[in-house]
Amino acid sequence: MTRAAGHGGGGRRYLPVAEHGLIGDLRSVALVGTDGTVDWYCCPSFDAPSVFAAILDADRGGRFELAASVPARTKQFYFPDTNVLITRFYTEDGVGEVQDFMPVSEATGDAPEAERHRLIRRVLCVRGTIPFRVRVAPRFGYGAQPHVLTMVDDVAVFESAALSLGLTATVPLEADGPDTRADFKLSEGETAVFALDQVSGAVEPRRCPVAEAEEQFGQTVAYWRRWLSASKYRGRWREMVHRSALTLKLLTYAPTGAIVAAPTTSLPEHLGGERNWDYRYVWVRDAAFCVYALLRLGFTGEAAQFMQFVSRHISPGDGKPSGPLQIMYGIDGRTELPERELPHLEGHEGSAPVRVGNAAADQLQLDIYGALVDSIYLYDKWAEPISSDQWDNVCALVDWVCENWDQPDEGIWETRGGRRNFLYSRLMCWVAIERAVRMANRRGLPADLPRWQSCRDTVYRRIMSRGWCDSRGAFVQHEDCEVLDASVLMMPLAKFIAPTDPKWLATLDALTQELVSDSLVYRYDPRASPDGLRGDEGTFSICSFWYVEAMVRAGRVEEARLAFEKMLTYANHLGLYAEEISHTGQQRGNFPQAFTHLSLISAAFNLDRALG
Repeated sequence: MTRAAGHGGGGRRYLPVAEHGLIGDLRSVALVGTDGTVDWYCCPSFDAPSVFAAILDADRGGRFELAASVPARTKQFYFPDTNVLITRFYTEDGVGEVQDFMPVSEATGDAPEAERHRLIRRVLCVRGTIPFRVRVAPRFGYGAQPHVLTMVDDVAVFESAALSLGLTATVPLEADGPDTRADFKLSEGETAVFALDQVSGAVEPRRCPVAEAEEQFGQTVAYWRRWLSASKYRGRWREMVHRSALTLKLLTYAPTGAIVAAPTTSLPEHLGGERNWDYRYVWVRDAAFCVYALLRLGFTGEAAQFMQFVSRHISPGDGKPSGPLQIMYGIDGRTELPERELPHLEGHEGSAPVRVGNAAADQLQLDIYGALVDSIYLYDKWAEPISSDQWDNVCALVDWVCENWDQPDEGIWETRGGRRNFLYSRLMCWVAIERAVRMANRRGLPADLPRWQSCRDTVYRRIMSRGWCDSRGAFVQHEDCEVLDASVLMMPLAKFIAPTDPKWLATLDALTQELVSDSLVYRYDPRASPDGLRGDEGTFSICSFWYVEAMVRAGRVEEARLAFEKMLTYANHLGLYAEEISHTGQQRGNFPQAFTHLSLISAAFNLDRALG
């Protein structure tokens, strides 16, 4: 098997980001390339140090290779309606498959199964006879922590200072330095199994015979199909909508209800650039929008779990200058997410630096209050009424917003070029107050309504007067500028402005002319609005789906449908999206991205409804 050419014309060392599928167990995930290699896996959780990270450094990152050892064409797909991934190998002498999955434990608390992390790779020969080769080369601690290999019969144990993994196999394994490998041949109907388990203390790794792998395959398939059966979506593009829902579910951390923005770190927004960030955390904004998308489809359980996370970890009142909320939290609710660089890793296709942690956690981003209160409002409306304690938290948040909405901040795009009076931040402050007023009125809840309504109206008038630019004939990125920004597409989506208001239609036309490229939408022009970072970026996929939805609401339904259908063609072979699409049509940024998939769901829902 060959890998795609690396950045800078070196050897064929990296698969493109889009040439991967995702599996997971609601605690962590693994990326599996179309060549059968697992080149990203963190254990035991999303934000734990990596075990396999060849996607960030082909030499030092570590990988789990499993493929036909003769030339083969490959095809990768999901077992229908599941997150079980199949990579098929077509050779001159037969057809084989690798079935990759991580059993989902529904155990909780101190039950042994709750903390068991297992990655199963089941190899089948479907036709003929095929030789396979496997090589397991973990590199613990982001490739910085050495390990010792111990072989006992058919078990290989990789021990590092912080983590030990056991590999069991139904074919003979042999040591290869600190790694292990095997060559084996399967004939039609034969199966081999490899299982990688976390090992605790002196406990011997649990073996995984063929029969057990078959049983766990069936249980995993049944789990995902049972979960998806709760979807109430019956509209067009159901397969893409459901794949997005399954992906969002994979990005949830079951022990706490957290939802990560993406399961990877430092996949570049621009090859060779510095726009490489760690997204394995809970952004309040992203997770709140996920709740909206999942509620739209009927998945109230995930929304309830996130509301519990909010109540436990994001209660207001700690008096920080950045407000009662941080913009992001660890999956366990921790607030310290120090950012550091890993200079020993070269980065995906040579795109350094590789970062872990995220310094943006300390930024002020006022828009998160609107996203969170809106998700609470929708949960209260569509799922179940919020509690009195939750309402007290909402009141505290809204009171803080009323005091602080007119501060400059870093904004939704987390610019590192200084604080400004961003229109989107003002818009979402308006949303926070407006949704709280609605909840109070609908349920008769106690609130300082005269103050809230007065503040809401003040924010509205400020946006309409200073967010509008006469010379551009459009709403602009921030006060006292002429820069267009795709985040203003949320104005009609948030019900701030009528979707057919002349000022809005003029803005939509200006955005179409300046930021839209064949239905794909740029966030803004970094040359016109410097964001403190070097390098260009691609079109931003959430903005492309917002654009679809804004056109639907403006009555431009056929244009919206064409833009949506075009956007679907930029998904990878499995229906997955990263954060951005490059000027050559490649997926860029962390992968897959919750923001993109939740906006696909919302756009599909509203477009389907408009089409009737």
